[in-house]
Amino acid sequence: MAALSDAIERFIKDLLTDDTRVELKRNELAQYFGCANSQINYVLATRFSVDRGYLVESRRGGSGYVRVIRISASDVELLGSLLQRIGGEIGEENAKAIILRLYELHVVDVNEARLMQAAVSAEAISLPISSKDMIRASVLKSLVVQAFKNMREGK
Repeated sequence: MAALSDAIERFIKDLLTDDTRVELKRNELAQYFGCANSQINYVLATRFSVDRGYLVESRRGGSGYVRVIRISASDVELLGSLLQRIGGEIGEENAKAIILRLYELHVVDVNEARLMQAAVSAEAISLPISSKDMIRASVLKSLVVQAFKNMREGK
């Protein structure tokens, strides 16, 4: 199984040689390698993670795709440290401080920063206190990863 995973990884990395992003059809890739879609998912999750310098977007279904985006070493370090800082729980003020830092680093523009702040605000997350910070951390992690994807794609 390791040889197959290595071959799939090598194939995707070869496609990324001249570009920073590649879009693939999961079904076609599985068919090409004669494996199940779950094998493709495994390779994407283990070999193309943020800590290895990649972002992966996926859409399932008939017109679904897998997009693999290579990010620079400095972006990987920043993204990794931000995700680590967010952790499993984060308070509203700390979340807003991270968003401000993303704005200062030009990862997000002022409108995106305002939207992100609204998404992690106490008004947006009206749940019992015990679960607010966990939900906020999860939302903020998703927002931060998407902000980096947008930045890499020049959006």
